Amino acid sequence: MSPLNHILVATDLSSAARNAAERAAQLSKAQSASLDLLYVANPAPYERLKQVVVPDDDLLSSVLETASEKAHELADLLFQRYDIASGVQVASGSVTTEITRVVQDKRTNLLVCGAKGQSLARRLLLGSTVQRMLNRMLCPMLVVKHAPRDAYRTLLVPVDFSPSSLRAIELAKSVAPQAEIILLHVYEAPFEGSMRFAHIDQDTLTHYRNVIKKDAVEKLAALSEAAGLVNARQIVVHGDPAWRIVEQEQELDCDLIVIGKQGESALEELLIGSITKHVLNESQCDVLVSL
Repeated sequence: MSPLNHILVATDLSSAARNAAERAAQLSKAQSASLDLLYVANPAPYERLKQVVVPDDDLLSSVLETASEKAHELADLLFQRYDIASGVQVASGSVTTEITRVVQDKRTNLLVCGAKGQSLARRLLLGSTVQRMLNRMLCPMLVVKHAPRDAYRTLLVPVDFSPSSLRAIELAKSVAPQAEIILLHVYEAPFEGSMRFAHIDQDTLTHYRNVIKKDAVEKLAALSEAAGLVNARQIVVHGDPAWRIVEQEQELDCDLIVIGKQGESALEELLIGSITKHVLNESQCDVLVSL
């Protein structure tokens, strides 16, 4: 993947969104990429509010004016802390439509947004702008969960050996070229449940699982070499991918997970999409979703 050229922060001007803007500013400075802040106001709630509570034709205009002031204040903060000049855009309309429009117009190659709340408001996250943008993302998306301190140090990259795995590794190298990259493959032995149901003995099951693991270890080594990560840590574990990824993230003290959005087939898209959602909900560190 080529170096980042343009980073877009989709902000609602909350504290979580400010964390995202600061992380974006760090990346912008490190990558010499241009940076824009985008605030979008959905006019529907204000129209409804105007009808039932406040008969003010200028209500939306007032909201946009206030948002513009706060967005410029955020831009000033980023300049003071990171010496980064960021553009500011304020618009009304569908949030996802406006974000998509700016991503296309600016040829954005990294969209950054904040996670909601201290606990990620798990049930809310999947119905939020984050989830809607995942469904139509045109570029990689970084979901920031904490106020940034240093540059990313330890990256966990879960891989499934599909072409999207190599893209995720290249994205990880591009976003954090100085960080340690740990490759993780979580395998599930096909038909293991059926074999248990058929009362296959434990030794046979263990041998079957070891054969699957050996193949995965060899594939992971080949993928690491193909990606130019000969000395990268390579971990192969058995279990449910969604939970194992989160367990390894916490055990290895990673500060960023780089994960693909989907696989190559419809089934993989469904399964890996659910894994990505789980990781977004349950992980403690930032999550970068690649195409």
